[in-house]
Amino acid sequence: MTKKQIPAYNGDALELKCINTIRAVSADQPQAANSGHPGAPMGCAPLAHLLWKEVMKYAPSDPHWMNRDRFVLSNGHACALQYTMLNLTGYDLSIDELKHFRKLGSRTPGHPECFVTPGIEVCTGPLGQGISNAVGLAIAERHMAATFNEPGYQIFDNFTYVICGDGCLQEGIASEACSLAGHLGLGKLIVLYDDNQITIDGSTNLSFSEDVNKRFEGYGWHVQTVDSVTDGIEDLREAVKDAQATANKPSIIKIRTAIGYGSPSKEGTADAHGAPLGADDLAGAKEFYGLDPTKSFHIDEDVKQVYLDSAAKGEEVRNAWMTLFSEYEVKFMEKADELKRRIALEIPPNALQKLPRFEYGKDKPLATRKYSEQCLNALADELPEIMGGSADLTPSNLTALKNSGDFQKDTPEGRYIRYGVREHAMVAISNGIFAYGGIRPFCATFLIFSGYAMGAIRLSALSKFGVIFIMTHDSIGLGEDGPTHQPIETLESLRAMPNINVYRPADANEMSAAYSLAMLSISTPSVICCSRSTVPALEGSSIDKALKGAYICVEVENPALVLIGTGSEVGICVEAAAELTSSGIPTRVVSMPCQEIFLEQTSEYQRSVLPGNVPTLSVEASSVHGWARYSHAQIGMTRFGASGEGEALFKAFGFSKENVVNKGQALVEFYKNVGPVPDLNNRPVFYNIINPKVLH
Repeated sequence: MTKKQIPAYNGDALELKCINTIRAVSADQPQAANSGHPGAPMGCAPLAHLLWKEVMKYAPSDPHWMNRDRFVLSNGHACALQYTMLNLTGYDLSIDELKHFRKLGSRTPGHPECFVTPGIEVCTGPLGQGISNAVGLAIAERHMAATFNEPGYQIFDNFTYVICGDGCLQEGIASEACSLAGHLGLGKLIVLYDDNQITIDGSTNLSFSEDVNKRFEGYGWHVQTVDSVTDGIEDLREAVKDAQATANKPSIIKIRTAIGYGSPSKEGTADAHGAPLGADDLAGAKEFYGLDPTKSFHIDEDVKQVYLDSAAKGEEVRNAWMTLFSEYEVKFMEKADELKRRIALEIPPNALQKLPRFEYGKDKPLATRKYSEQCLNALADELPEIMGGSADLTPSNLTALKNSGDFQKDTPEGRYIRYGVREHAMVAISNGIFAYGGIRPFCATFLIFSGYAMGAIRLSALSKFGVIFIMTHDSIGLGEDGPTHQPIETLESLRAMPNINVYRPADANEMSAAYSLAMLSISTPSVICCSRSTVPALEGSSIDKALKGAYICVEVENPALVLIGTGSEVGICVEAAAELTSSGIPTRVVSMPCQEIFLEQTSEYQRSVLPGNVPTLSVEASSVHGWARYSHAQIGMTRFGASGEGEALFKAFGFSKENVVNKGQALVEFYKNVGPVPDLNNRPVFYNIINPKVLH
């Protein structure tokens, strides 16, 4: 192995030692785990050193201090770099945790997880998500500053810093988010682009030859280039200062780095990306750095002190801010109390009481998207933390906030965000807004277009972010737009996801219950699905009943058949039940606006609603998958839809009173002929997690 020559370094020796220590410790982690990504941390170490030593304000003693600078490692596979920095600066992340990198139960998972590791703002790893989250963090900072700052009291005044790689910028979501960031002029968003020109397949010239700088100039960003950080970081230092001084545009600094810098055989190659260097190569890199190749996870005292001193300065800044906030609490008591309430995610006791209650026979039936509009605006009047928007479908989603203008470059106090046709970025940005604190974001599109955003929705659920998704046009009932716009498998895709509540309300009271539960579910995102067409009023509904996820909407004595419906199909079930009962088949109707909430109820309540041993037929204009858990037979969609009037489509696909009556009669007759009705509740449910203590 040829020994690499140490180049001249334009900076003091301790600075270089710090950077090389970051490189070595970051490479030690995947080596110890026999898994991980050493190359990007080795190349990005100068960037991390500058940010944590000189640039960012942070307080390890208070990782959630509300005016801290936010940092997002968008190329989350490089997380060993962030773990190294959190350890060096005194966060609650010990060197032993670094030694257990990627091990079950450790606080150093394979990609950053915000609910596991102190100092991690958002879950990153799927490329493009982090930089898009950062746009949300920057939007939130600007809005909170416009809302709460007073002359002489800059309560919110932080930057959002991002390290991202080539892969992040290749993902379409990054283009969506960065385009919007440029439009909004988010001057406190600064991206350090790790231009190492390597992806897993090899050189970026295989697939990525665009001029990134021109692309971002087109977005309206402030663009700079730093040609090298291996021989010194002065150019980067000045570029960051210039970015900080550019208040009217987000900034990106294209920084030429060397992946796996210092590796004798893998520097500058794809081999440094996704696997440990190997003992010999790592030893050669440490020797090149001037470090002891026999030591692992070693940090000299002078290096430790550099970062502890920087962290101490951050603590001083935080303490000064706390003093300022104490004065703010006295001078602006109402604002301070409101801010503390919002940061704590507390909801005033009376706020949810403002949700509309439908009076049967008095109020006019509407499409459930119109009930959603009423609920959203009722809450927005009471809860100023509600902020969000639509992906260019405001007139269809009915999500405009009547008490607020738009959030724009010149009106940051506005609470309505015009996302444009950017569904995926919209959701990722909403995740960033939620992560910032003090805001409950919502976002809206057609239910079918949740497919564009599913990667970010999944991260909402994984991250335990209580984002509210308003998804209208929720079935073939949307009509003439046809099968390209009609969701079939979408509800089941969402319901299959852990930690997400999917609501399909059938009337106004169920919609109010959905919004109430969504607001209270601060650690679980909510999808509220809404119809395009008018739904009939339900005499047996109430908010209190719907809060249980499913309830008896129409009751009879000794039911011989149970119909379960959701959304617009509940009304059809009610009509069918009346005919079935009058024909001699006493029929109960159950409305199930949310399966997940229903399953949280006691087994006694669940059985009281769905006995399990009475023939049960589910009716939902969506995929039948999943309904076998609750019903013996299903009326649902088993193919894509068609273009036509919604009412005609419902009839053609079997969502009519006549077909429900026919199939209900057939189901009852079937079990009369074949014998006992299988009890759907009489089956084991296994809990398969053997050691929950090691899981976060």
